[in-house]
Amino acid sequence: MRLKGQTAVVTGIGAGIGEAIALRFAEEGARQVLVDINKANGERTLAKVRDAGGEAQFVTADISKDEDARQIAQSAIDYFGHIDILVNNAADFTQIGIEAAKLEDWQRVFGVNVFGTALVCKYVVPHMKERRRGSIVNVGSMSGIIAQRDFATYSSSKGAIQTLTRCMALDYAPFNIRVNTVCPGCILTSASYREIERLGLTFEQWRDQVAPGHMLNRLGEPREAANAVLFLASDESSFITATDLMVDGGYIAH
Repeated sequence: MRLKGQTAVVTGIGAGIGEAIALRFAEEGARQVLVDINKANGERTLAKVRDAGGEAQFVTADISKDEDARQIAQSAIDYFGHIDILVNNAADFTQIGIEAAKLEDWQRVFGVNVFGTALVCKYVVPHMKERRRGSIVNVGSMSGIIAQRDFATYSSSKGAIQTLTRCMALDYAPFNIRVNTVCPGCILTSASYREIERLGLTFEQWRDQVAPGHMLNRLGEPREAANAVLFLASDESSFITATDLMVDGGYIAH
């Protein structure tokens, strides 16, 4: 029960990695405020967490909106009185190259991935500063490090997340607030299937193209990414901050 007695805010919990994080945190005793823009998906994950014995509340929010971001933090305080952990997992998966991308594409992907992450941090951090403790885990991507064809919008937003992490880690270290990034490789989620559809491939064709890029020659599972988030969120990583933890099966070194 590594998170027993701690309160966590987790965004983007409607499916995939976010759902896996919520369930993993429940197993470790965290009280959670679960956030997603999709109410139906969010309430489904909430039910799974509660069925697993977890204590949680759900908030429907668009993190790219200032008022929604403020309400997320306030809801956590109203429900549980304090915030120990923030996981910024919500993401937009707009993946377009420079020439094809329109201004609204850039605004959408940066609005969620960068501005939304920053806004949620803006309203959560003051509560952590008051208690002089906290752990923030931003979910980045190997796409923020490597080059991928026609990924300019998404990749640059994830690269910005890594820089944001380091800046925040420096700013809030005096308050004993740690800030780190988990960078998944190809994790099999609903976003994967959207990418397969975008490329016009079968699952087998996509898997056979993507899996060999990883040293381990397979795709990752959401729980594997969630385990990395759990480590950085918990006191087991108490001397780790400003770090990018790769959960990519060796992709970037291959």
